[in-house]
Amino acid sequence: MTIWPNPFSVEGRHVAVVPLSQAHHDDLAEATADGDLHALWYTTIPDAAGMAAEIDRRRALPTMLPFAILDKSSGKAIGMTTYMNIDKASRRIEIGSTWYRASAQRTPFNTECKLLLLQHAFEQLDCICVEFRTHVLNTQSRRAIERLGAKLDGILRSHMIMPNGTVRDTAAYSIIASEWPAVKANLHWKLDRYTT
Repeated sequence: MTIWPNPFSVEGRHVAVVPLSQAHHDDLAEATADGDLHALWYTTIPDAAGMAAEIDRRRALPTMLPFAILDKSSGKAIGMTTYMNIDKASRRIEIGSTWYRASAQRTPFNTECKLLLLQHAFEQLDCICVEFRTHVLNTQSRRAIERLGAKLDGILRSHMIMPNGTVRDTAAYSIIASEWPAVKANLHWKLDRYTT
C-alpha cells in the first residue's frame, strides 16, 4: 500500500511543523496543562496522563498524519495538529484535532501553521479541497477557521458522541483549490502584520 501523504516537515518564521513522536511528550504534557485544555467539554484534548496514548493513537491510524507544532524561538512543542480523513483517491485532506497551549493562542503560530499545511496540501499534494471540522458550539475554533478564509459547508447534525456523552453537531468548513491563491495571499498579509 502506498502511503499518501508521506511524512514531512515544514517551517516558517514562527513555527516548525514536524512529524509527531513520543519525543514531544513532555513538552505536550506541559502544554496541555497551560489553560487546563483537557477540561474543555466541547473538544477532546488529552491531559498529561493521557498524552503518550494520544500520540500513539494518532500515529497508528492510517487516515492520520500527525504533527507537533514547535515554537521556533524555544524549540518546544506548543501543540499538535493532524492531516486526517485522508482521501488519496479524491485528493482531499482535513486539517484537524489541532490544539495549542493557552499562552500560544491568538499569536501568529496558528496562522503560520495553517499556511504551511495548506500550502503543502495544495502545492505539493495537489489537493482539490482541504476541510476543517469543529463542534458547532466551539466558537473560538470556528472564528479561527473562518479567519483562515474557509467557507462553511454546513452543519453535520448529531455527528458524533463526545466523551462526556453529549452529542456533537459538527460545523464543516473547506477551502477549495481555486480559492487557495487568495487565501494564501491573505494569510501572508496577516503574518506580515505580526512582524512589522
